[in-house]
Amino acid sequence: MAVSAGVLALLALVGCGTKQGHGAGTGSGSDDRGSVTTDLAVTDVYWTADSVTVGGRRTAAPDGAHVTITPEGRARGNSGCNSFSVAVKMNGDEITVGRVAWTAMGCRKDTGQFERTMSRTFSGTLTAAVTDRTLTLTTATGDAIAFTSEPATPLIGTTWTVTTLISGSVASSLPAGAEKKARLSFGKDDSVQGSPGCNQIRGAATVSGSAITFGRINGTKMMCPDPQMKVERALFEILDGRTTYRIDHRRLTLTAANGEGFSATASAPGK
Repeated sequence: MAVSAGVLALLALVGCGTKQGHGAGTGSGSDDRGSVTTDLAVTDVYWTADSVTVGGRRTAAPDGAHVTITPEGRARGNSGCNSFSVAVKMNGDEITVGRVAWTAMGCRKDTGQFERTMSRTFSGTLTAAVTDRTLTLTTATGDAIAFTSEPATPLIGTTWTVTTLISGSVASSLPAGAEKKARLSFGKDDSVQGSPGCNQIRGAATVSGSAITFGRINGTKMMCPDPQMKVERALFEILDGRTTYRIDHRRLTLTAANGEGFSATASAPGK
């Protein structure tokens, strides 16, 4: 898929970049280095997919499509729906895409189409180019995918939209009718506010290291459709007492002591 291709290209740059300590990883082909140079480090960077252009027609990437790469030569990302992991081989600025391992979630029609288009477009040999904060991957026929590097998202001051409920090792999408309803934001004054799905809330939330301790939370008392109320009840149980949190760039995962939790995402800059 597109993002997977991006991954590959990025890894190629890693192997041939001029920055010390960011050479090729431990995978095969690491001794076959090229002459690509760039002032922008490509490892440990969150690259947001902007678009793919095929046959002169540009298609915008869905929110959440991205790729990150490690100095060890592994790339991971998401198409806006499914996640992937891949290794690559490179020779100069030419990238050979390896076998991509994808998750198999059902996706919305537009996101699924994006994945299929990227999969067909990004195969065989790709050429990678980095300019300022952008990465462009181009096929031999001129089709291309564009990425932009994106800074990490802070916990405080960001609006987080809940996307997934977690119970132990099981993650579940929100029920139909409750999508994009639950939003939370944390303040510098040790507060949390927003909506857990239906009502408006505000309360205490003290951040310390990787922990958030929730105090009393007050809110309105409206009754809403069942899907929204189901999510709200689940979140109220989580937003109680000490929890731990982790941020993977634009994804927040918050977990209570009993293993119940949720994941939430921040919108891409400008969206």
